[in-house]
Amino acid sequence: MSVYQALYEHLDEIGQQDWRQLVELQVEQKLASDGHGKMAGWQAVLAQFPDITDVETDLKNAVKIGNKTNLNGFDLTRFIELLQTFHPWRKGPYSIFDIEIDTEWRSDWKWDRLIPHIQPLKGRKVLDVGGGNGYHGWRMAGEDAELVVGIDPTLVFVMQYQIMQKYIQANNHYVLPIGIEHLPSNLGCFDTVFSMGVLYHRRSPLDHLYELKACLRPGGELVLETLIIDGELGMSLIPSDRYAKMRNVWFLPSDETMQHWLQRCGFKNVQCVDITDTSLAEQRSTDWMTFESLVDFLDPDDVTKTIEGYPAPKRAIYTATVPK
Repeated sequence: MSVYQALYEHLDEIGQQDWRQLVELQVEQKLASDGHGKMAGWQAVLAQFPDITDVETDLKNAVKIGNKTNLNGFDLTRFIELLQTFHPWRKGPYSIFDIEIDTEWRSDWKWDRLIPHIQPLKGRKVLDVGGGNGYHGWRMAGEDAELVVGIDPTLVFVMQYQIMQKYIQANNHYVLPIGIEHLPSNLGCFDTVFSMGVLYHRRSPLDHLYELKACLRPGGELVLETLIIDGELGMSLIPSDRYAKMRNVWFLPSDETMQHWLQRCGFKNVQCVDITDTSLAEQRSTDWMTFESLVDFLDPDDVTKTIEGYPAPKRAIYTATVPK
């Protein structure tokens, strides 16, 4: 049975039969047509994880799954080797059977910054755009959301989600291997939509805001996190080539500009609830993500600047609602 079967049934129940048919086909195609040729190997490794049921989990305070006694003799070192097959682990951290997956990002810190400021997620239908391996989605499930649909086209992140789902066995959280461009237009069925770390990768940030708005029901809430710069209304940084070694960074607005964009796109009750400079403790290389990370993206002589000479990463979180 597909790991997404319960999602398809849930979509039928809430009157999204057309989307259910579309997304079922999309997921099947995406998982079958791996452009990098790694999916067959990943599926083979996934099948080697031991079958363990009735595992105690904590999604409210962390993402913690069981402890090593649940392994029932399965070799702990072998379990770690299987997990490492799915490198890089970028969002987390995870604790699974007392194995601490120290991910590149301390995503829990971002969660702690935003959770006091958003509408309670209990009973809500949530869309998590660009959610990676689903770390924040698990935390949303821990807040008793009725349904969390994460979307991210990066297949290794989808496989990381499937590992966790194998043991958590949640009936309210799914990560699909698709992007926002694969969603039907004007879905209008989600109570809350998250877009974190996505906007600056969009060539047209206003179009992205309209896409997010179209996914929300009247009165629904947007939670958006993005890179910003210091500056006045109307200011936005457009990197000439790369920003912090990333090619696909297009627009970094000032705080006032970002709020204006949201208002211009028809959102109401726009608020900036947090601004934080990204620290070397929050984003760094680890044994679970051995590629370059933030320290390699900054000027070694002046960490207030990127290696290209732009202001170092500063991130802001915004909330806004769709008019009723």
